[in-house]
Amino acid sequence: MIKTEDIRNVAIIAHVDHGKTTLVDELFKQSGMFRDNQVVAERLMDSMDLERERGITISAKNGSFKYNDHMINIIDTPGHADFGGQVERVLQMADGALLLVDAQEGPMPQTFFVLKKALALNLPIIVVLNKIDKPAARPEWAVDQVFDLFVRLDAPHEILDFHIVYASSIEGHSSLDAHERGTDMKPLLDSIIKFIPAPKGDPKASLQLQVSTIDHSPFLGRLGTGKITSGHLKTGMSVVVANCHGKSDLTRITKIYRFDCNEKVETDRANLGEIVAVAGMDTVCVGDTYTDPDNPIPLESSEVDPPTISMTFSANTSPFAGTEGSFVTSTHIEDRLKREILSDVALQVEQLPDGSGFKVSGRGELHLSILIEKMRREGYELQVSSPKVIFKEKDGQRQEPYEELTIDVAEEFMGNVIEKLGARKGQMLEMEKENEMVRLKYRIPTRGLLGFKSEFMSDTKGMGVLAYIFLEYGPYAGEMRNRKNGALVAMDTAVTVAYALFNLQKRGKMFLHPGVKIYKGQLIGEHCRDNDLDVNPAKGKQLTNVRAAGCDENVILTPPVEMSLEDCITYINDDELVEVTPKNIRLRKNPKLYGKQKKG
Repeated sequence: MIKTEDIRNVAIIAHVDHGKTTLVDELFKQSGMFRDNQVVAERLMDSMDLERERGITISAKNGSFKYNDHMINIIDTPGHADFGGQVERVLQMADGALLLVDAQEGPMPQTFFVLKKALALNLPIIVVLNKIDKPAARPEWAVDQVFDLFVRLDAPHEILDFHIVYASSIEGHSSLDAHERGTDMKPLLDSIIKFIPAPKGDPKASLQLQVSTIDHSPFLGRLGTGKITSGHLKTGMSVVVANCHGKSDLTRITKIYRFDCNEKVETDRANLGEIVAVAGMDTVCVGDTYTDPDNPIPLESSEVDPPTISMTFSANTSPFAGTEGSFVTSTHIEDRLKREILSDVALQVEQLPDGSGFKVSGRGELHLSILIEKMRREGYELQVSSPKVIFKEKDGQRQEPYEELTIDVAEEFMGNVIEKLGARKGQMLEMEKENEMVRLKYRIPTRGLLGFKSEFMSDTKGMGVLAYIFLEYGPYAGEMRNRKNGALVAMDTAVTVAYALFNLQKRGKMFLHPGVKIYKGQLIGEHCRDNDLDVNPAKGKQLTNVRAAGCDENVILTPPVEMSLEDCITYINDDELVEVTPKNIRLRKNPKLYGKQKKG
């Protein structure tokens, strides 16, 4: 049986792509969990296909390992602010945190976000300067930047005196001295045991376990995962599942699972301080508390920052509707969205007044696009509108969300980036220059960032780094048009022909290859002017019996513009939709709005 004083519950928090999941892999390996000849997958905690493809953590995960007679429970948190709703709730399970910072880049905007949440819970922090092996690493500068960040967040004095470990997750070593290369991860592991406290609470008091994440089992239904903050838990025990709004349901614990590495292992009892997954209640939600039926004491749910972006989800109405998906009706979409909000507390879903679809609100483009991508991979077919920021009224004034944007870019591209951000109502806050690289900090309306990333990567030839975080609500910044050019719109249902696309190239950029089936109203390209243009991409070459004296004209096509789901969502205008199916992503005109405009 594990003693409470030997447990360490540690959250790993960082900006996206600063090496959290790689660090967890190395801690697992060096704790002795695997045989020397055992094949272990990279980024072990990234269990979703989307996480492995994109190289980011989307949903929080739990894992654990043993080290020097201690049980260390790891809570791997998402690094992107769009998934901040998960960070806010899973930190409730932690008794301390490792703040991972890139030794070259220093703290980034989303480092600010996750650290702010950890400090609000008064968690002890160990700063891990990762990627110390980089040739351009500047550990002293990074430490100063981290200290300034703690001061900005008004951290208490005892936390300002943070412990520092210098590490390279990819090479598997850590050290307490920036100028000495370590040989293994023991300095970091020993620091966790020394500086992260054991869980606190009364093991003899009434049971309290607040659900922080939801998992699903095909045999047991919903599993609620959380930390036991009071009392203990046994299989077969009667409990009440209660929330802070007064709702409570009596149930019996059917299974308890501990975490061993990244897998669940069944146990019949769990004590104070342990993080476990519990089966026995199929309607349990994030924020609910498993507690004693004789003395129910539900815990307060943590507040979640409000959403800033909304989109409309509705059943697909295109001429190709129902031909590529398994779940195509509005009822299918509604059921799926209701399931999602049970586990994603940062997501909000409302039915539209006319019953034509659902208003889905989230933290940002990435938050909503990941949901859409998950749905299409599960066989859903739907259409979504362009993202809209959520406005507020304060003292009779219209307000909109603003972001703090940080950009690292080569000096040669700086002028173009500054010009583009000026047109999007951005206000420069800071500019730092070092070694022909420039770091720019901006305050910019959320609307100004919609569609900016693809432009930015094109302008900087893929060499720029962009990160942002919600800052505040501020005054309405005025009218803003993100897309200057109109669209090339198919006039009829047909199959695209190389000859027609070749002749249309002078009109703009193409989105499609030859031989693609299209329908009336579908966007096949971007017009070179600011108006929409109806075109016929299926028009073939007229054949005659008389051959020309010269050779036939060669059809040389420029490769079409390839757009990801996120690119499509931020590209479309208010009168356009993105049709999403398991096999295709298409851009189309909204027939209700486009028809009116054409008549007008």
